Amino acid sequence: VQLQASGGGLVQAGGSLRLSCAASATIFRSRAMGWYRQAPGKPRELAASVTTFGNTDYADSVKGRFTISRDTAKNTVYLQMNSLKPEDTAVYYCNVRYGTPISWGQGTLVTVSS
Repeated sequence: VQLQASGGGLVQAGGSLRLSCAASATIFRSRAMGWYRQAPGKPRELAASVTTFGNTDYADSVKGRFTISRDTAKNTVYLQMNSLKPEDTAVYYCNVRYGTPISWGQGTLVTVSS
């Protein structure tokens, strides 16, 4: 498995979750990575991304609430999600930021109750 997302769950509005994405070393060390999400009935969207240099970018809808980071020792990308809102409910996926996506896998479900 080249990408494995985990850490989702059910949380109340205002709560926090941290998602993890374990990547193969080949991918992690050479590619900018992104966290994507897909809410029911909506297209997949990019929520946050981080380059190999640690530069980050966020969708306006999550800016100030989500933080993406990468741990080079663990080949893992994290998404810290704070002040969660019901509209953040979605399946979250990690993948490369640019170029042809790697297999999306099942992602991890985040459900935010009001």
